Amino acid sequence: MPKMNTNGQWKGIFSALTIALVLYVFSGVSTAQSGPTIEGCPIFPADNIWNTPVADLPLNPNSSAFINTIGPTLGLHPDFGSGTWNGGPIGIPYSVVEGSQPEVNISFDYADESDPGPYPIPPNALIEGGSQSAGDRHVLVLDRGNCILYELFSAYPQPDGSWQAGSGAYFDLHSNALRPSGWTSADAAGLPILPGLVRYDEVAAGEIRHALRFTAPQTSSDYVWPARHEASSLTGAQIPPMGQRFRLKAGFDVSRFSAPVRVILQAMKTYGLILADNGSAWYISGAPDTRWDNDMLVSGLAQVKGSDFEAVDVSSLMVDPDSGLAIQNASAGGNSNVGSGSAGGNSGSGGGGGGCFISILLGRGGD
Repeated sequence: MPKMNTNGQWKGIFSALTIALVLYVFSGVSTAQSGPTIEGCPIFPADNIWNTPVADLPLNPNSSAFINTIGPTLGLHPDFGSGTWNGGPIGIPYSVVEGSQPEVNISFDYADESDPGPYPIPPNALIEGGSQSAGDRHVLVLDRGNCILYELFSAYPQPDGSWQAGSGAYFDLHSNALRPSGWTSADAAGLPILPGLVRYDEVAAGEIRHALRFTAPQTSSDYVWPARHEASSLTGAQIPPMGQRFRLKAGFDVSRFSAPVRVILQAMKTYGLILADNGSAWYISGAPDTRWDNDMLVSGLAQVKGSDFEAVDVSSLMVDPDSGLAIQNASAGGNSNVGSGSAGGNSGSGGGGGGCFISILLGRGGD
């Protein structure tokens, strides 16, 4: 075998590998397993923060305080199911349209933080709580032809076919892009809603491969990555910020639960929960479906208490505060500094996680 000039050729090889690895990390190419899909569309890339496991990440230093604020003795509650409640479906429904769906005008109360219309919202779009609801009235529409998700808050259809809404946002499901810093969405945290819903088809298939959305009565005036917006004036280290990730403790025994509940709880261990809105404590969001067994869901999840959870620090996964791209298989390092009004709350520390990773690669390449 020919001998290699170690001073020249090895340096060249390491430099080339370094450049390749750096480009790979920032290209958005997934190092994760296959991510969740819906109607033939990805629910964001596999390496999105929604779809990234958090089982091995370190605890947030304020974990115990957060749990005590939300309610350590309170059980989980499925905010979804079959049938109706007060005349509307139980959960947050979504509608699916083709790419050819006509677009209609949307008027927003918070136009300065909403993505402008028109949106392809059909006249019969499903409304959270039903057409007579006085609640949040979320409308979620998936354009499966273009894989774009449209979401509205406080949505009311108008006689001329247009819609009036409090706020609205749309998301390219092929992209890791986040909303502008400080902007709301159809959700208080400035996040999409559909990616965090428990859906029957996933449970029936035996695995949920993404984090779940949940609510808490009190949230702080801060938000952390990947959230983009806060919805409170409360301060104090004991109050969880929007975007805070929680996970079911590794030692919690899920084997005694029914198969559907076991799938949901395993997702809470692997991918965790994301605090996305103000509401009832430990209410887990999901999509309505006639196949849900309400009694099984309610009785099963009620056995899981707030004290069975812990808050985790995801800052070591962040590559860019304006992107949902998450470093896969990150080390257990991290820093959970929270900054009010920051581009994700962790911009000083989480961005450093990606920077440290790249520095190590560059250092190797210079050997």
